[in-house]
Amino acid sequence: MKQTIYTIIDNAPLTADVSRMVLWGDVSAFTAPGQFVNLLIDGLYLRRPISVCDLADDRLTLIYKVVGQGTEKMRQMRPGETIDALSGLGNGYDLTLAGEKPLLLGGGVGVPPLYLLAKKLIAQGKAVSVRLGFNTAAEVFYEDEFRALGADVRVATVDGSHGQKGFVTDILPEECSHYFACGPEPMLKAVHRAVQSDGQLSFEARMGCGFGACMGCTCETIAGYKRICKDGPVMRKGEILWKD
Repeated sequence: MKQTIYTIIDNAPLTADVSRMVLWGDVSAFTAPGQFVNLLIDGLYLRRPISVCDLADDRLTLIYKVVGQGTEKMRQMRPGETIDALSGLGNGYDLTLAGEKPLLLGGGVGVPPLYLLAKKLIAQGKAVSVRLGFNTAAEVFYEDEFRALGADVRVATVDGSHGQKGFVTDILPEECSHYFACGPEPMLKAVHRAVQSDGQLSFEARMGCGFGACMGCTCETIAGYKRICKDGPVMRKGEILWKD
């Protein structure tokens, strides 16, 4: 973990309630796709955790959904402003487990951390399949960006307005060597049950401190309770104990 002051380069909408913020500054604390930053927003006590979408040299790309006061303030920020961040948080995905045909599954704002993961896996020569799930066509983002990397991309929407009607579990490939997933818990539970191969799941949670001190974001595993911010957000498929 490292405290870093970033300068905003760009901050623009991708959809009605999802925006992309590009920051300039030190990115040396990041070691794996799937890690996140915890941003200090003026006037608010708790920092806001945002997953990392992309890293390039000294640039950091975040994609966030406006869901409350903190993210609404983020949307109002302009290029040239600075933002205080705790960087390099979380454990990220383990790429060594990917195999030759990894499958990436994202739902809604669980999509962004999969972009950097896809970029790195494709650079290693992997045949990457990406499956994205949204509620409706108006919410779809980064489909073209994943395809531009060279991934096999398919999209599902709940209402059928774009791609196939249904969920990410309705558009699974015939086979995969290992899967990487990020999204809301109901989606992760469905993926856990639908995909037979081993996998890694990145959990979303409300966080207090963001670095494991407050124990406010725990999930139950075979080894006891783990902190999503510190021991996660990525967990192995076999260690999760799901609550029905």
